[in-house]
Amino acid sequence: MRLRIVTPLSVVVDEDIDSLRAEDASGSFGIMSGHAPFLTALAVSIVSWRRNENERFCAVRGGVITVGGDVAIAIATREAVAGDDLATLDTDVLARYLSDADEERMDHVETVRLQLNAIRRMISRLRPGSNAGEFQ
Repeated sequence: MRLRIVTPLSVVVDEDIDSLRAEDASGSFGIMSGHAPFLTALAVSIVSWRRNENERFCAVRGGVITVGGDVAIAIATREAVAGDDLATLDTDVLARYLSDADEERMDHVETVRLQLNAIRRMISRLRPGSNAGEFQ
């Protein structure tokens, strides 16, 4: 099988593998040779794979994984950091990704709050008798 992990700026991993483990919203799953075509959205997580007896890892910040009919595995993600040391990836990179995801959620909530406030103000000015056609 061929594994390819890409970000918008680079190809992080491009190598032959024997098996892969990843995680989506429903939990952890594995892919081995002969796997059926497959598509899912990845969680912020660590993807691991084996080649012979060696195991490697890559922290991914979400993304999409596709398994083609020829068992080519492609992962497209916003950010990825590959490495051989799971402890380093888990403590440093994954924690940073989760923190960034929380900040993005908070920013999104604030953006939606501002949009709703603007819509409320527009609606209040469009009500009959509110002098909608006049500038204030």
